[in-house]
Amino acid sequence: MSRSLFIRIHDAVVEHDKYFVQKRNGAGQLGLSSLQKITAAMRMLEYGASADAVDDYVRIGKSTSLESVKRFVRSIINIFGEEYLRSPTNEDIARLLEEGSQRGFPGMLGSIDCMHWVWKNCPTAWQGMYTGHFHEPIIILEAVASKDLWIWHAFFGLPGSHNDLNVLHRSPVFAQLAEGRASPCNYTVNGHEYNMGYYLADGIYPEWSTLVKTIPAPRGNKHKYFAQQQESARKDVERAFGVLQARFAIVRGPGRFWQPPPL
Repeated sequence: MSRSLFIRIHDAVVEHDKYFVQKRNGAGQLGLSSLQKITAAMRMLEYGASADAVDDYVRIGKSTSLESVKRFVRSIINIFGEEYLRSPTNEDIARLLEEGSQRGFPGMLGSIDCMHWVWKNCPTAWQGMYTGHFHEPIIILEAVASKDLWIWHAFFGLPGSHNDLNVLHRSPVFAQLAEGRASPCNYTVNGHEYNMGYYLADGIYPEWSTLVKTIPAPRGNKHKYFAQQQESARKDVERAFGVLQARFAIVRGPGRFWQPPPL
């Protein structure tokens, strides 16, 4: 991360949450600085470091490190959520359609898939519900990503005993479309006009007009070419998951700080 980006995030977080402002204790001594707290939070997110390891690096206690991570994440969502964690606007739709058209998929809005996140400290009472074919408790993240790795839809929290199809049926990804509030999406294919975009998906997804899957065991050059291009473009979401795990190592590790609501 560049220094200018770090300072921008630091200043915005300190302005948003006074917890990060350096204060004096009852004896008049200065406490932990905002740089220490934010650095500890970032190291835990980016490197997957434990709270004890952060203590050795920036001299900050375990409980303070954990609290800093929770407040830092909430602050980032509140500050930058409207800019980055949002559905595509009309301008975004036009850009995504242009990118899809250049790649041979007019009307494509991105690729959809699920990632499975290990929940190491899952309570024993919930392990049966959260354990799937990986034979360990899993939490599922569904995401839609574009070529530039913009993840503009994320649906997180379903148990690992579900498959991608079950997650899709509970996901709000098509909520605006079902309610008639989706942004206009007009394009032409082979002389036919369409007004509804679609996503590239793998074989488990249903045969919906909003999903375009590959052709299993394609025969003939035409089908083989389509399958090759579809699978190549669909890797955008797989690449986004890979970059997400590479940039934020906490994603590769066991789930932390998260519990499902009481049953």
